[in-house]
Amino acid sequence: MSKLLIVPTLFCFSWLGFALIHTHKTITGTVTDSVTHQKLAGVKITVQGTATETKTDGQGNYSIQVTGSQSVLIFTYSGYAPKSIPVNNRSRIDVRLVKGQRKPVVASNEKAYQPKDVAKRKNIVDKEISITTQEGIEAAEMYFTEPNTAPPGVASSVMTQDYNTESYSTIHENIFHEALRNPLSTFSIDVDAASYSNIRRFVDLGQAPPKDAVRVEEMINYFEYDYPQPSGNVPFSITTEVSECPWNPKNRLVHIGLQGKNIPTQNLPPSNLVFLIDVSGSMQDANKLPLLKSAFGLLIEQLRPQDHVAIVVYAGAAGLVLPSTSGNQKEKIRNALNQLEAGGSTAGGQGIELAYKVAQEYFQKEGNNRIILATDGDFNVGASSDAEMERLIEQKRSTGIFLTVLGFGMGNYKDSKMEILADKGDGNYAYIDNLLEGKKVFVNEFGGTLFTIAKDVKIQIEFNPALVKAYRLVGYENRALKNEDFNNDKKDAGELGSGHNITALYEIVPTGESSDNSSGTIDPLKYQKNVVDPKAYKAREMMTVKLRYKKPNETTSSLIETTLVDHKTPLSKTSDNFRFSAAVAEYAMLLRESEYKGNATYNQVITLATQAKGKDEEGYRIEFINMVKASEFLQAKR
Repeated sequence: MSKLLIVPTLFCFSWLGFALIHTHKTITGTVTDSVTHQKLAGVKITVQGTATETKTDGQGNYSIQVTGSQSVLIFTYSGYAPKSIPVNNRSRIDVRLVKGQRKPVVASNEKAYQPKDVAKRKNIVDKEISITTQEGIEAAEMYFTEPNTAPPGVASSVMTQDYNTESYSTIHENIFHEALRNPLSTFSIDVDAASYSNIRRFVDLGQAPPKDAVRVEEMINYFEYDYPQPSGNVPFSITTEVSECPWNPKNRLVHIGLQGKNIPTQNLPPSNLVFLIDVSGSMQDANKLPLLKSAFGLLIEQLRPQDHVAIVVYAGAAGLVLPSTSGNQKEKIRNALNQLEAGGSTAGGQGIELAYKVAQEYFQKEGNNRIILATDGDFNVGASSDAEMERLIEQKRSTGIFLTVLGFGMGNYKDSKMEILADKGDGNYAYIDNLLEGKKVFVNEFGGTLFTIAKDVKIQIEFNPALVKAYRLVGYENRALKNEDFNNDKKDAGELGSGHNITALYEIVPTGESSDNSSGTIDPLKYQKNVVDPKAYKAREMMTVKLRYKKPNETTSSLIETTLVDHKTPLSKTSDNFRFSAAVAEYAMLLRESEYKGNATYNQVITLATQAKGKDEEGYRIEFINMVKASEFLQAKR
């Protein structure tokens, strides 16, 4: 009788063990950045060895169902090292991801995209890497870290030679100008920030960025500054400040800040948007079209019923994927976006023509009409040269349709072309290296990215030669204007979006000071004299700042004017705005190995930025400080 009891008892224990192993349970948690503690949206969570997956929401939260306590969760996110965590008996798993060089590790039965930073490995795309064990995960992580190591199961003979076809416009740094002979400095504002996130990509990969990839003004203007909101009908306020120059204490540094009026989203005019998306073969990498879809998904969530979106794509030819659709049909827009696949050549010119045609058909007279072009810039069919693309966009500019340009990817990235497109298309330019950057562009800066409040904004400074011997505009080399362009309303200039702020710096050599970096001397003129007005010696004004701008639907500009007096404020008593922008400029000059960097050091940049970090609610400034530390380490290794 006892033997008969043993069998059912054993069966019960076996069934209980099976049930425990295969019990379904839900795991929840939050994914954050390990340094800034910012919540990461769009992180992919996969149950190892299964097709079960999910993504974190806009607050970094996730929920996923697993079978048994032996399950392993794999967390992947563009720009961050992947992480695998056994479930064990937990029901909540909070994760901190670390930024690193490694590309996302994919779960079993998925195709692995090859790394394509400065290396391009053609054949590895067609190999399937099965990651079903901890050893497999570690081997794949090593593959994505080491550029010359083949992944498990792939012969090293399939690896191809590394190459890089990225292109950047040459930057000839601004020089010092003598104030007596050249008292005017004129330039267009620049709200672009692509240079900063692109440089971050290089640093994350453990590489020094190309010098011409470093545009100082875009580095500075990546960050928000605490300027006062404008009052009255003027669309922006002007803030000025002056103190000693951190990298050359004999000189003075002038800080000029513009703050665009912040219009609440519900009060913004309706949008007529056209997503113009590159789906050519070069866009197949994980940090291109897949990342693009995730980033645009964040924008779709911000749309209102009064907003409309159309989707135009181009590869070997251009086509309309989605007619103009109301923002309340988010699922329809999202489905059209998610169905896109990469393949073919790149007829960018045709795509631009069709996008403008669609935008014109649904033009909102009192609204915001904008094309959002997303690409790696590698056009190779039809109009493709920089000059051809420039002429094409200039022809379309008079339509009242603005152009936002978003860059993706690496290896064949064409920064030079996309900067021109955004400049000539009356728009802005950003580089999206991870989904967190997509959140910054499409969520945190929604109004500034999409809604122009002032166009053709120009700045002209007149220096008082009684107080200023020489001056140098820090950055803005590609935005320089002729002095006579300032009063010419036909001359194109930069745009300012809702809530955006713009910062510009001048390094000043005071009268009576010598400078090792001055532009030299000029022989006395034979036929005319340059004489300082005696009134200038009595004036306390160092300079007069003049701005011209147009409202988005107007053709005649308005003028704003203010003056700056040097109160000899010590650097330690300046605002966080002043010191942090100076730190960013100094870092950019170190990266460029600028002849004007003076006594700049990475340590001084870190000290300045740390002391001026301020609230830093989004964690961008602490990220900058860590990036500087990484650059210092890379410099020490060279």
